Amino acid sequence: MSIVGKKAAVVWFHDVGKEDVGRVGGKGANLGELTNAGIPVPPGFLVTAQTYSSFLDQANLTSPIARHLRSLDANNPEVLNQASARVKDVILGAPLPEGVAGQITEAYQALGGGPVAVRSSATAEDLPEASFAGQQSTFLNVVGPQQVVKAVQACWASLYEPQAIFYRTRRGFEHLAVGIAVVVQRMVQAEAAGVMFTVEPVSNNTSKMAIEAVYGLGEALVSGELTPDLFIVEKSTGRVIERTIARQEWKITRNSDLSATWDEANIQEDIPPALQGAPKITGEQVMALCLLGKRIEALYGHPQDIEWAIEKGEIYVVQARAITTLGGAPNIPER
Repeated sequence: MSIVGKKAAVVWFHDVGKEDVGRVGGKGANLGELTNAGIPVPPGFLVTAQTYSSFLDQANLTSPIARHLRSLDANNPEVLNQASARVKDVILGAPLPEGVAGQITEAYQALGGGPVAVRSSATAEDLPEASFAGQQSTFLNVVGPQQVVKAVQACWASLYEPQAIFYRTRRGFEHLAVGIAVVVQRMVQAEAAGVMFTVEPVSNNTSKMAIEAVYGLGEALVSGELTPDLFIVEKSTGRVIERTIARQEWKITRNSDLSATWDEANIQEDIPPALQGAPKITGEQVMALCLLGKRIEALYGHPQDIEWAIEKGEIYVVQARAITTLGGAPNIPER
């Protein structure tokens, strides 16, 4: 397909692997590695970091971005916010390079259209000496080629959120040296979602793993808005050793109003009282997650922090990253 190739603006998950962090960022590289290993990853494509760099060059944006950030007092919140807003306006106001929007549209249509998740994938996340993870934007349930293109450009602009500028300034990183790719992935309409640590994270016990679960999309768990169910599992057998069930009164789900923009695409929905105190996943699903976690840990050879979602009974992996707090973990960035 014409949208695949070393110089293409867009590549598919199966075209990249863990060695391609510089090309598609940490998140993109891991999704490619998992896809090629046969892990159940929702299909998707990547807008490369080189596409972002070419966009800056072709639109002559490097000079104005540098000017807005020159001699910046990052400790002054008002100045920092103003600089962030100006740089983001520069990026959002520039037209995409010729053909890039077309390639994104072509790939989105080849993916089948419909709702997608559009996620930033920076090329300098979770380095041994610094962590850039979580500083850039994610947009869920984005629908339509024009909205997908806009979300990609918004991910680029999010490289200059105030917290990202502040962090790079404090750590001595050159702003324009950090690249960003963008993941576009079929959206999983999750009945339940969560995270899984293939090592028990409190004690670093390698014979156990921890699985956290909530109803609905997992963003509320990742952001800390919801307290999840917690299952401590014996890794060798999948047996649940400890179980804590959290009461959950609402979940995040897709807005049924198909005309909603991406900032209105997800809503809070009340959970029926009879289900609020029930386990979010079954014992069989805990076992299946345990087996999947062991496969992914074996693939990388190091403990993993995995985000998963269940749709119509099927388990999908939407992200995976090394647990970098353990000794000897490789530099495979993510989230």
